[in-house]
Amino acid sequence: MSPKKWISSVNAICIVTKSGRYGGTFAHSDIAFEFASWISAEFKLYIIKDYKRLKSNESSKFSLNWNLNREISKLNYKIHTDSIKTHLIPSELTPMQTSKTYASEADVLNVALFGETAKEWRCKNPDKKGNARDYANINQLLVLANMESYNAILIEQGELQSERLKLLNKYAMQQLEAIEKINADTIKKLEENNK
Repeated sequence: MSPKKWISSVNAICIVTKSGRYGGTFAHSDIAFEFASWISAEFKLYIIKDYKRLKSNESSKFSLNWNLNREISKLNYKIHTDSIKTHLIPSELTPMQTSKTYASEADVLNVALFGETAKEWRCKNPDKKGNARDYANINQLLVLANMESYNAILIEQGELQSERLKLLNKYAMQQLEAIEKINADTIKKLEENNK
């Protein structure tokens, strides 16, 4: 049976036969891949390997985004610590007192964003290395970077730590909600475009 006769007898869609100099049988790529996979096991393995490669690249892209946001957060942390040094640490403090001040300010950010101090996180996660920030998702890292800059401004304005915690928590929740809405809208648009 010729392809043209088969197409007409089963009323096939997504398959076209053309005659002439540039003629041939053409099919939707999904159909062509399935047909080629059926004919050649080697081709099928090639498709599977290529799919895995693409998924791996996609995964490393997300990893790159996470690493970029983590680095941005680290850079903003320098802005944050400079503000602490300038506005919260008197020169007569001992190194131990200075260290506690920095840790206390880091915990303001941790509590505002993650809902717990670094010590509380370590107690809940004894099997994990690092800190909560190392396990934060991309959205949280982006918000954390923004919070560090915002807290530096609040410190310069002389806001008390208790008030800064409230303001930073409100700011973090608003930003996370906005980012999630942007992500949801983007996904919805992508889905609509693929219909």
